Amino acid sequence: MYLDKYLSSKNIDVNDVLNLGSRVKASRRSFIKASFGGAAGIAIVPSIATAQDKAPAPKPGSKPTEQPLAFLSIAKDGTTTILCNRMDMGQGIETALAMICAEELEADWSKVKTGFGNQRGNYVDPMMGMHLTGGSNSVKNSYTQYRELGARAKAMLVSTAAKQWKVEAASLKAENGVVIGAGKRANYGELFDAAMKESIPEAVALKDPKNFKIVGKPTGLKVSREKATGQQTYSIDVKLPGMLTAVIAYPPVFGAKVKTFDASAAQKVKGVRAVLPIDLDRGARGVAVIADAYWPAKMGRDALKVEWDTSGVEKADSAALLAQYKTLANTPGKPAPEAHFKADISKLASAPNKLSAEFVFPYLNHAQMEPIACTVDLKADACNVYTASQMPGVDAGALAKLTGLKPEQINFHVQMAGGGFGRRAVPSSEYILDAANVARALAASGERAPVKVVHSREDDVKAGYYRPFTLHRAEIGYDAAGNITAWDHRIVSQSIITGSPFEGFLLKEGVDGTTTEGMREPYAIPMQLSVHHPKVNVPVLWWRSVGSTHTAFVMETLLDEIAVATKQDPVAYRMKLLADDARGKRHKAALQLAVDKSGYGKKQLAADMHWGVALHESFESVVAYVVEAGLKDGKLVMGDVTASVHCNFCVNPRTVEAQIQGSALMALATTMENHAITLKDGVVQQSNFHEFPMPRITDMPKIAVHIVPSNDPPKGVGEPGLPPFAPALANALRRATGKPLREMPFKLA
Repeated sequence: MYLDKYLSSKNIDVNDVLNLGSRVKASRRSFIKASFGGAAGIAIVPSIATAQDKAPAPKPGSKPTEQPLAFLSIAKDGTTTILCNRMDMGQGIETALAMICAEELEADWSKVKTGFGNQRGNYVDPMMGMHLTGGSNSVKNSYTQYRELGARAKAMLVSTAAKQWKVEAASLKAENGVVIGAGKRANYGELFDAAMKESIPEAVALKDPKNFKIVGKPTGLKVSREKATGQQTYSIDVKLPGMLTAVIAYPPVFGAKVKTFDASAAQKVKGVRAVLPIDLDRGARGVAVIADAYWPAKMGRDALKVEWDTSGVEKADSAALLAQYKTLANTPGKPAPEAHFKADISKLASAPNKLSAEFVFPYLNHAQMEPIACTVDLKADACNVYTASQMPGVDAGALAKLTGLKPEQINFHVQMAGGGFGRRAVPSSEYILDAANVARALAASGERAPVKVVHSREDDVKAGYYRPFTLHRAEIGYDAAGNITAWDHRIVSQSIITGSPFEGFLLKEGVDGTTTEGMREPYAIPMQLSVHHPKVNVPVLWWRSVGSTHTAFVMETLLDEIAVATKQDPVAYRMKLLADDARGKRHKAALQLAVDKSGYGKKQLAADMHWGVALHESFESVVAYVVEAGLKDGKLVMGDVTASVHCNFCVNPRTVEAQIQGSALMALATTMENHAITLKDGVVQQSNFHEFPMPRITDMPKIAVHIVPSNDPPKGVGEPGLPPFAPALANALRRATGKPLREMPFKLA
């Protein structure tokens, strides 16, 4: 999710992509080999690397990522299908990327349909050279790519018509899915097959954005009707001829193994076909119950009698971890390597005002609406996988290594996902390999059939991956004007990327960059930052907005406290701290828009209601919130919420609005009572939404979303809307109670 940022920092040309016939630098190739083990990682072909170093740089239009035929098809009736090079989990990129391509193609938008690519080289992120849906990179990194795909296809269609009509291509024009000129007109569908045999143009002229007809206009998703009517299919809905369904009995403690099991009762359940021990993620071993359908598989698993071997594995305990983390925070950790995290904290001693604070953030489940499901059709010479994967190239490589098949024998059929938030981007390819191991065990037992492995909500909650449990401790010195003289900050949190293929470049001098992102910037504050990364037997993973889920809360609540303590308006105080450079101006524009639209400081609030403000940048987009909130009988009362987003040029305002509103609701969940994953003696104590509560429709406040106008290249919005909401709410509630909120979920009583 951070590859583009990393590569840029290392002056590596991010357009040098393995397996795309492009020129590859040795450092880039070495990184891929070291991180992913050659072909096992992203389905590259190592044997071509040496030849690529000697090959001339490719001309535009010759890379797989620039080939229109891989991304679009046009039927005879003009129906145009545009493939998304990523996975859509509700963020709307299948529509956004289609809009971008259709704009330059001059397609008839009413006849456009969408679909997904696979793990082949055509569908890598063109800026990162790997398959990835994450980091709010989809539109940002593929905006120009999809514009050029559409423009190239249009040029090829016009050229074909010109040859058929024996006229100059310049005399023709294309609009609304038709080529017109020379007194003739041809539907794109009539020209498409011949056009795709044309040479791909080396360069194409792109439209002036002021002439856009589709891009920039509020547009409904192409799949809205299917979703609203229950016709949209997801991984959990996959059906193949002869398919069986499996559920897995997972060990109660991470990494534990089945010792013995009695399958006699399970095998008596009608529809159960097999009960087999299987290898699982993180060295664990469980039992798969395979049946004709989900319900008999589940009933069979319920009837299993399993004895687990939990010896030799750590049994994490939330209470013990909290005590351990508090102790660690008493001493400096590994210094954050960035220069802006170096400061003279000896000035703390002489500071006229001091603020000490400790923050605790729990483990969190991703709680995506659709639990994990993966169908594997394993044959002797091929493997077809049907699932929603955020990293199908990585997953395909891992699957090739597990099965012994060649990368080209693996075929990923990327599905629409019912939510993801990072859960479907597992560096270990956990749920893919678990499903493959079920298929392998079935084949070894003498039966070969497609197998769909389904996780129940309980499986997802109790045996998944989690946002890390994290503790922050801050010691801040400041003067009467709110000028911060020194800030000593320590974070204790598991590393997400230690032991993963990404460790080689995201772990810098012992510090995981996903832990510290969002600290300090964009405020020019003298901060010393250090980090402890304890090893804990709990699997952790990126969770929507990753480090910013906790760093934004810490920064925005502490700055708010200092503003109030020094009798300054929190908005004015933030404006004073922000620089007047290009980056600071983006933050100021976002904050000012939210303030202006909310009526902050001007509108009379109801009794016992208070203003709360927060601002944060993540993944290069800036979001500001102004919330109205208070307490009644110890319970949260939400008023209006105003959000503003600076994501540069906005491709689809309707999607941006939906993403910000959805992010705010997800952030609200993190503040709700009991919204935490806790462990006792190594066992996750929550199992479903009755113990890990989610917001109801009655909890949803009215949220107005405003977009800062900009013509700069677009950034992403899938993640940036989440981080600043909770601190804005906390700042309002601190005014209501006079007490800071430094633990999540909130304790309001």
